[in-house]
Amino acid sequence: MERLKTNKRKIHRKVTSISAIPLLITIVSGTIYSILQPLGVDAFWLIKWHTGNFGIINLQPFYSIFLGIASMISIISGIKILKEKP
Repeated sequence: MERLKTNKRKIHRKVTSISAIPLLITIVSGTIYSILQPLGVDAFWLIKWHTGNFGIINLQPFYSIFLGIASMISIISGIKILKEKP
């Protein structure tokens, strides 16, 4: 039973570690764009980053799907870990 808890925590840790950077890029780029837009600053490159187009590397077809699935796995595994008895 203890080994199963350890495996769940390892999976949760790995998924959240992998998805943390893209989520942070999405949050920061969207927030900065929302702040700059009313000021009349056109920073379209922020929207490209927000959707996964990083210039040389274009991940747009997979970026949203990856972020959605990774977020759901992180949330579900986090809830399951919290529900476990200590």
